[in-house]
Amino acid sequence: MSTTRLPPGHDRRRFLRQLGTLGMGVALARPAAAAATGRVVLPFENGERELFAFPQKRPLIVQTMRPPQLETPFAVFNDGLLTPNDAFFVRYHWSGIPTTIDPATFRLRVGGLVRTPLNLSLEALKQLGDPVERVAVNQCSGNSRAYSRPRTPGGQLGHGAMGNARWTGVPLRRVLDQAGVQAGAVQVRFDGLDRPPLGDGPDFLKALAVDHARDGEVMLAWGMNGADLPMLNGYPLRLIVPGYFGTYWVKHVTDIQVLGQPFDGYFMGTAYRIPDNDCACVEPGTQPDRLRPIGRLRVRSFLTSHGDGAVLPVGREQRLRGIAFDGGEGIRRVSVSTDGGHDWQTARLGQDLGRYSFREWTLAFTPGRPGPLDIRVRAENNAGDIQPLQASWNPSGYQRQVVESTRVIVS
Repeated sequence: MSTTRLPPGHDRRRFLRQLGTLGMGVALARPAAAAATGRVVLPFENGERELFAFPQKRPLIVQTMRPPQLETPFAVFNDGLLTPNDAFFVRYHWSGIPTTIDPATFRLRVGGLVRTPLNLSLEALKQLGDPVERVAVNQCSGNSRAYSRPRTPGGQLGHGAMGNARWTGVPLRRVLDQAGVQAGAVQVRFDGLDRPPLGDGPDFLKALAVDHARDGEVMLAWGMNGADLPMLNGYPLRLIVPGYFGTYWVKHVTDIQVLGQPFDGYFMGTAYRIPDNDCACVEPGTQPDRLRPIGRLRVRSFLTSHGDGAVLPVGREQRLRGIAFDGGEGIRRVSVSTDGGHDWQTARLGQDLGRYSFREWTLAFTPGRPGPLDIRVRAENNAGDIQPLQASWNPSGYQRQVVESTRVIVS
């Protein structure tokens, strides 16, 4: 499925004015209008991108304007383990997105194979019990797609289609128990307020197995890093599926249906599928025989303290720093190589915010002589899964996890 960029001129300005009038009733103040702020060049072919400040957002990297697909500038990830709300990436599939929601009239409907269908206000949802908090990474399935070789279709994303936040809300299990899931339930399906612009495309609907939906970790969140969700990140309510790719994290959740059979809508049965084998990969340029829905995050790590082309002074100690994460096993070890992967040193792990969170790592390093350096970072989780040294490939460019390389200069 392709997305359409807004052309320059009147249509584009009209869209930005529409976003600039975004309001949320009594929940949040009216934000300023969106504005272009500059350009950035990402380190791959055709990597030049606009930076744009959308409502409630600092300047982010624009992949498409309509719908908004905004990538976090990678330098943000060196500022702390929690990604600020105004820097958190944005991903929509259709341009029919909500721009104003009244929290007083918003309702969450729960139906299907339940004993008591629900029609809950936000306040009623919050009264179902004490709120819970969980720190979890949300990563787009296509994060880092632009590094796939050969190139694959879809948004040509760098490494910024991910973020880590402290989510506040209610366990989904609490809501389903209030409705009373009936015998024979197989899956739970979720719908949000975003829609195809002309009504002729498939609605963005996602589903989870009923046992997964009731595991106590899947959440309906209204809070993000101590504040209301930003509109572009799903205000006033979004699904949080810790350890799973962002395709399941439905925004503006307004309808939940308990189903007696697997849901095979477009975004489950056709889109967001990967080769059905251990590596979720095929030979570059070929097609897989079988596919399955994408699921858990794979173990990844990044160097955040230094970017490609950074200059390091010879003989002066450097503090290499970065992040690692996975799908919920937790990070056991991070190793760093400063010679292109020949020799490895174990980094020191930092604060642990939970098994679904970014985990900081640091390593002191003193460059010994002038010249180029190839710095690589490799993470291992508590299940023994280790990042591969060679990149795998699939036709959609999904779930990249290869050890990344950062080339710097010692001078």
